[in-house]
Amino acid sequence: MCCFLTILVFLGPRAGIIVWWLYNPTRWDRLFGSFIWPVLGFIFAPWTTLMYVAVGLGGVRGIDWIWIALGVFADVAMYAGGGYGNRSRGQQYMSRYA
Repeated sequence: MCCFLTILVFLGPRAGIIVWWLYNPTRWDRLFGSFIWPVLGFIFAPWTTLMYVAVGLGGVRGIDWIWIALGVFADVAMYAGGGYGNRSRGQQYMSRYA
């Protein structure tokens, strides 16, 4: 688990998804009936996908919903932070072509 957390910190959630899937593919197969949901999670909501894989094996109930909500919050913050960080580029683009 320590190596997984180190990969997650240094390389991000998508690398964590790949490593966890390579290490334990049966967990992913039991959680998701199709390959489409993990792929969509990998592309659009990697933190939420990781949280669901971490807590979802026995069913999501109780405090598990808080972990999944933290994953959703991390995904939203990741996308919002990218937009906020590039706000000056958007203003330059709009002033140049408007």
